[in-house]
Amino acid sequence: MPLSIFGFQALWSPYLIGVIIFLTVVYFLVTVVWRKDFKVSEPLKRSEAIYFVIAMILLYIVKGSPIDLLSHIMFTYHMVQMALLLLLIPMLIIKGIPWWIWKIVVDAPVVKGIFKIFAQPVVALFVFALMFSVYHIPLVFDTIKLDETFHGIFTFFLFLSAFFMNWPLINNVDGQYKMKSLYKIGYIIGNAVLITPACALIIFAPEAMYATYTDGETWLKAMELCVPASTLSGLTLSGPELFNNMSPVGDQQLGGVLMKILQEIIFAVVLFRVFRVWWREERKNDDEITEKALRDFQASKNQTQQF
Repeated sequence: MPLSIFGFQALWSPYLIGVIIFLTVVYFLVTVVWRKDFKVSEPLKRSEAIYFVIAMILLYIVKGSPIDLLSHIMFTYHMVQMALLLLLIPMLIIKGIPWWIWKIVVDAPVVKGIFKIFAQPVVALFVFALMFSVYHIPLVFDTIKLDETFHGIFTFFLFLSAFFMNWPLINNVDGQYKMKSLYKIGYIIGNAVLITPACALIIFAPEAMYATYTDGETWLKAMELCVPASTLSGLTLSGPELFNNMSPVGDQQLGGVLMKILQEIIFAVVLFRVFRVWWREERKNDDEITEKALRDFQASKNQTQQF
């Protein structure tokens, strides 16, 4: 059965397009047009603009395109959505917003206290792993999926936990804690390990765990998160099997596997960049040590010759 039966609004989320365009326009107004109104600022870098625009495009793809609709029909798409929303988009947003804007945000009275607690590496790591794991407990997952308010609140805080998890890795704001390259490697590995149990539970479960993907009535209620109730009331649907040839267990297992694969790919890229920076720092330190030793040797030699 074609997805077009759910209508244009469910497929393409025009309201989200408007929000993303608005955020993008504000971003360029602040970083380019109004930049000189700030006491401290720098010209917008091309790389920052690219990071931010990519983040906005990906945000629309995972939350506004047909992928969002499919994430309510197939668990596989849900996990792909989670991987991009939690592991990639926060990094792009952090990298895309100039440091001097972040400086203003994190130094604000209330925000400063929040960052002081939740941006600590150990806290950020465990809070994200806990939020991700709790979210995918079947009872919690099905409850959240059936209530638009709960879903919105929990998704927001889950995304926020992902943001704080990524913050110590890539922020370059003065006064904020910055991890050494070697610590970053351990931090990334620790993150991968901590969310592995939740993925393993999903992958190796002997049967499908989520009613919102297996029970027709529950699934139809969950679809109200992305499809107008007026549209659903005019359709006769028995369940997600109308749009998916995979078994519920196979769909669930594939979703868990893809989540781990995407996580490994994203973390591998970050690890490569961190390792490259660490290698350059080590080489630079080696060169400085060698140059200092040569200068000391030459100075000692000159003193000897004078005597």
